[in-house]
Amino acid sequence: MEPLTRIQVLIAMGVTAVVLLLVAKLWMHLGSVNLLPVKLTTEAILQGVGLGLGVTIASSIIYRFWAAYRISADYYLELVLKPLLIPDLVWLGLLPGLSEELLFRGVMLPEFGLTLEGVLISSVCFGVLHLSNFKQWAYVVWATCIGALFAYSAIWTGNLLVPIVAHVLTNLIAAFMWKLGDYPRASNS
Repeated sequence: MEPLTRIQVLIAMGVTAVVLLLVAKLWMHLGSVNLLPVKLTTEAILQGVGLGLGVTIASSIIYRFWAAYRISADYYLELVLKPLLIPDLVWLGLLPGLSEELLFRGVMLPEFGLTLEGVLISSVCFGVLHLSNFKQWAYVVWATCIGALFAYSAIWTGNLLVPIVAHVLTNLIAAFMWKLGDYPRASNS
């Protein structure tokens, strides 16, 4: 795949976020979905931060030991992050974190049920969203697992803010670490 420009990445990020938000809103309008609540509490923020840090640490460990994931992550991060400037990374954290959580955990999860079935369906859909090509299968597996973890955090806490904070924080930490050169790359290992 040809390298993307900064403008192409920013437009793709923005368009994807808007499409996901529109799908979520349309789904809520046409269906009888009760959106999981977003309750702004210190406890929810701390739970989201803890979950986000845990996901980031787990990703770093898996990156070191699972070659297929390392190659997938490097490809994805190189494609998306390389053309971005440092201030752009804030958008990379916020837009997907908000729009993806609203659709997959806020709308889809309650629609399919706050059960194992609902977790699996919403998590697989979330994982597939991260498929840029079939060589990215390991990244899709990782995203599916993280989607399940985020879903269970929403069910367990009854608060969509927890996975939102975790998702935004995970994206921000990974993006800043990679952009600033502190994120290991397969070519450097």
